[in-house]
Amino acid sequence: MTVLAWGATPGTHAVLAASPSNVPTLSDFGLDPWWIILLKVLAVFVFLLITALYTIWAERRIIGRMQQRPGPNRAGKFGLLQTLMDGIKLAFMEDIVPRGVDRILFWIAPAVSVIPAFIAFSVIPWGPEVSVFGHRTPLQLTDLPVAVLLIIAMSSLGVYGIVLAGWSANSPYSLLGGLRSSAQVISYEIAMSLAFVPVFLFAGSLSTSQIVASQIHGPEFHLFGVIWHWPSWYAVLLLPSFLIYIVTMVGETNRLPFDLPEGEGELVGGYHTEYSSLKFAMTQLAEYVNMITVSALATTLFLGGWRAPWPLSVWPTFDNGWWPLLWFLLKVFGFLFFFIWLRASLPRIRYDQLMRLGWKVLIPTALGWTLLVATARVWRQQGGSPAVYVIFSLIMAVLVLLLLRWDSAAQRAERQAEQAAQPGPEEAEAAEPPTRPSFPTPPLDLPHYHGIGLQAEQQPALTGTGADDSTAKEV
Repeated sequence: MTVLAWGATPGTHAVLAASPSNVPTLSDFGLDPWWIILLKVLAVFVFLLITALYTIWAERRIIGRMQQRPGPNRAGKFGLLQTLMDGIKLAFMEDIVPRGVDRILFWIAPAVSVIPAFIAFSVIPWGPEVSVFGHRTPLQLTDLPVAVLLIIAMSSLGVYGIVLAGWSANSPYSLLGGLRSSAQVISYEIAMSLAFVPVFLFAGSLSTSQIVASQIHGPEFHLFGVIWHWPSWYAVLLLPSFLIYIVTMVGETNRLPFDLPEGEGELVGGYHTEYSSLKFAMTQLAEYVNMITVSALATTLFLGGWRAPWPLSVWPTFDNGWWPLLWFLLKVFGFLFFFIWLRASLPRIRYDQLMRLGWKVLIPTALGWTLLVATARVWRQQGGSPAVYVIFSLIMAVLVLLLLRWDSAAQRAERQAEQAAQPGPEEAEAAEPPTRPSFPTPPLDLPHYHGIGLQAEQQPALTGTGADDSTAKEV
């Protein structure tokens, strides 16, 4: 099978790679017997469930190690059964449903969050064609000509679960968490979709299996009498797209430093504040399954999918049989460790910083990079050198770093100007106090500050006309 660039014809310089015979194509799907399909569905479900459980365990252990404290170490060897025990505990906890909630939406919102994450993983390739009980089948549940669009659609549907959970709970904290999530996904899905466009232009397809096949070998060139290949992973060729996707996938999964929909510091728990028992467990399962799905998508689009890393890719043995499944899992687990590392290292950013990063940095950068790649692609098809891709990647990386540095410098200058404009101690004493605190400090004029809601028997004590003055207020 030969993978062609978009708009290319055989015999031109746009041929990307000649794929081995074990690489599946779209025509290889839909031919499996029912028991193979059932086995693949079960494998995907069990893999996501077990990986989510042990990602939670690994997160607690790794963060404990980074913070010089023990993680879970009682339930099972090294605490391996701790997450399972937590799940059993949640199953037997009392399921509390607050008064005034929309019960139907309140119940189905966790399922709306977790089901699309499972569906999105169905088009992720885990490996090449293998033999399962004598039947040749691709290590992938299914594939579509627009498989990546299915993943984007499922990630958008998953946000509906968060929004519905926040709206149906009849709580201001949950509602604010749902609103934050909807604004966040709008901001970051635009940049994420734009980051995918250069990959589509290079691969010539939106099929996940074809995108993996297009990263087998880069174009050949001769140096010192030896045949070499240009880098084939899109993480190298399309470095700005890869970096943009890394940022947006953290925002899509609501993880630190972008976990504004939860915001424990100001929203108690965010959209899942009112959830308990199994419904709370479903919201957490949805978050970790989404982490696995976006990690697998990053592996597929930018790190060659199940292909062995260089220099192991030189030997065909490591790209045949069940070896590719190992490379795929190692790459996915590497991204999961990256998520955990960010949570242990970075504080939560402010909401205005989140919006500024999405709309003023990521979207313009992704749009400009897409235009550059499209221009270079046309130029390459007309006989230019492939080195232009690497050069453009480095130029865009430098421009992004300069833009971030400029934005940070502008924020520092703004803070310094605000500090310079603040009055000194003597001027502050002479100035009148403001009538209300400035944004984002909420008003603190609550009823019990004025004695409203006190018990009737305590009123004389408060006014100084009756009982003991030491009687405490009760709200």
